[in-house]
Amino acid sequence: MSEKVEYLSDKNSTLSIDSEKGKFGNAFDCDRSNSGSSFYAYYNIVCCVCGTGMLGLSQSLSKGGWGALALLLVSWWMAIYVSIILIKSLYHPRKQQTRLSSVKAIAEDAFGSIGGWVAFFFQAWIVLGTPILYFVLCGANMNELCKDTVAEIGQIPWTIVFCAFVAIPFVFFKSMKDMGWTSVFGSLAILVTTFICVILAGLDKPNYPNVTHQNIVWEGYPAALSTIAFSLGGNVVYPSVEASMKRPQDWPKVVASGLTTCALLYIMIAVPGYYIYGDEVMNPVYNSIPDGVPRIICIVLITVNVTVSAPIFLMSFTLECEEMMNITVERWGRAKEFIFRASFRVLIIVFCGVIGCVVPYFDLLMALFGAFGYCTTIFIIPVLCYWRLTGFRNKPFYEIAWCLLILLFGIVGLVFGSWFAIEDLIEAFQNDA
Repeated sequence: MSEKVEYLSDKNSTLSIDSEKGKFGNAFDCDRSNSGSSFYAYYNIVCCVCGTGMLGLSQSLSKGGWGALALLLVSWWMAIYVSIILIKSLYHPRKQQTRLSSVKAIAEDAFGSIGGWVAFFFQAWIVLGTPILYFVLCGANMNELCKDTVAEIGQIPWTIVFCAFVAIPFVFFKSMKDMGWTSVFGSLAILVTTFICVILAGLDKPNYPNVTHQNIVWEGYPAALSTIAFSLGGNVVYPSVEASMKRPQDWPKVVASGLTTCALLYIMIAVPGYYIYGDEVMNPVYNSIPDGVPRIICIVLITVNVTVSAPIFLMSFTLECEEMMNITVERWGRAKEFIFRASFRVLIIVFCGVIGCVVPYFDLLMALFGAFGYCTTIFIIPVLCYWRLTGFRNKPFYEIAWCLLILLFGIVGLVFGSWFAIEDLIEAFQNDA
């Protein structure tokens, strides 16, 4: 017997799912024989989104003032909406009868091969930019941990060491199927770091009696938006998360609850950090709390977390590239396939390592990647593809106005956020010269 349920909205009506036929909207659904619960999908969203981006949110308030807190709230609402329409777009392909599989596939179906390559380009800024950021952070953290010892060899040498360490699983493991435990550790590391920073900042308040705060700093809004976008970035993995759900009709509730959990954690760490340290707060925020064992614990937890997370981002990029280049055992044989795959991945890790050594500025790189990669993939690409695949004129005026505001956020973050981030990088290079 056929069971029908409601899921999202269709072009101008509700979208009916016929579980017997397996068809969602205009497309047949993917195989969900091994799918999991909605709670597991919620957990995956929290693990994917709630990461190192939250460490820079206190500084984003220092750039935009207390008014940037409203920017965080609006961006959170926008992130929920675009996450819903992104998944809806998977089920409205124009050129095939099956569900689309990724953001690149959505853009390619909506705007042709050029659209697909544009989406791939901006995704590359995320899946390559984030590991670069992690390498820089690991180098700085390890040099800090080894301060005043013979192991204090400098941030750049430690960055190279971590690149070599990450290269081992990245080059020799074909996929990361057995890396699910990293999500558990990552969540624990972020939660513990959050509570330590909040508690230590509160205890440190008497040492900062005359800090300065700003209500609104308009010129700092694009930079603040860049960091906020970085902290809310998860779109590239949402198609895979939704495909793993036994009840895909629960996606709106799942993604809303997941992003709400992240937003509450963000507010919990951003507000005390800015309130206690004011305009002097640093990114990552644990660099502002007093020296001692709690700060060392934060540094160690975050360092281990990003070390095991970096190969996952790199793997998501290389697997897609290897598929496009047809690097397979069937084509080349086991030996040649390994040589080609290993050579390609060594080039990728060298590329990321060189960028991390040449541009060793964690906070400035976070702003640049957030502006150029995350603002585009979160705010711009989903809206444009949604209009292209489901229509524009059939939308109510308030939804069109909301989408236009989202596009405005994305464009401001992309253009002005990138501009200011590049200016800050140039200034940092000049000061270090």
